[in-house]
Amino acid sequence: MIASSELILNPDGSVYHLNLKPENIAKDIIFVGDQNRVEKITKHFSSIEFSQQKREFKTQTGNYKGKRITVISTGIGPDNIDIVMNELDALVNIDLETREVKEELTSLNIVRVGTSGSIQADIPCDSVVMSLYGLGLDNMLRSYCIDKISEKAMEEAFIQQTDWDMQKGRPYVIKASETLEKRLESDFIIKGFTGTAGGFYGPQGRVLRLAIQDPELNNKMDKFEFDGIKMTNLEMETAAIYGLGKLLGHQCLSLNAIIANRATGTFSEDPYKTIDELIIYALDKLVE
Repeated sequence: MIASSELILNPDGSVYHLNLKPENIAKDIIFVGDQNRVEKITKHFSSIEFSQQKREFKTQTGNYKGKRITVISTGIGPDNIDIVMNELDALVNIDLETREVKEELTSLNIVRVGTSGSIQADIPCDSVVMSLYGLGLDNMLRSYCIDKISEKAMEEAFIQQTDWDMQKGRPYVIKASETLEKRLESDFIIKGFTGTAGGFYGPQGRVLRLAIQDPELNNKMDKFEFDGIKMTNLEMETAAIYGLGKLLGHQCLSLNAIIANRATGTFSEDPYKTIDELIIYALDKLVE
């Protein structure tokens, strides 16, 4: 039995941070970072059966073209993903009354619909990158046993090509769900290799008033290549979602609306239009 100090429940029996019960979520789930983006997705639903918010975690479950879908805001960063992924898994794979792990695994389909910045000049603003791999530059996933799921050859290549400082921890690489890749791919989608940073400023090479450990890191990442795969973009959640999803037995995929290009120094003239188009695309693909 899982102790109450490890799986914390609210007085109403819901999981602690998300404030959800098992019946509140669908098996097809869309992640967004911004809580205000949840309703930008669910406004397209024909009906909403459930709505809940606690802190930055906002959840709505409803119906889109006959399919039950849940939309959840995760907030920003790998630490929040650790909370959301573990609590969602608990909802479907742990009996919250007995606190015992269920014998039969329930696998969720989780699609992140987020914004990102490209680091390659040929991936312009307003394009969409599907992350075939997530590169974790944070240390969160290293708290788990990931040797059986990580792409070690790619990790070694990245460490060597960027002269990575191991004092910052060992980067990890996790592959996306091939099932969801096939389900959501199309000709206009760019398939890429996404870096997940543990912060927005220094960890992504931005300099305001503080010097950073490696001022050339972004240039090194621009040039990284492994078996023809180049880094395409930077954000703050994908690799963590992929890692925990694979460990827990869920199918996960990240779709990134490119609203900035770090290589050319440009920003989308209408980022909201790009995001809205991606939202409709993801919803329609989940229904197909």
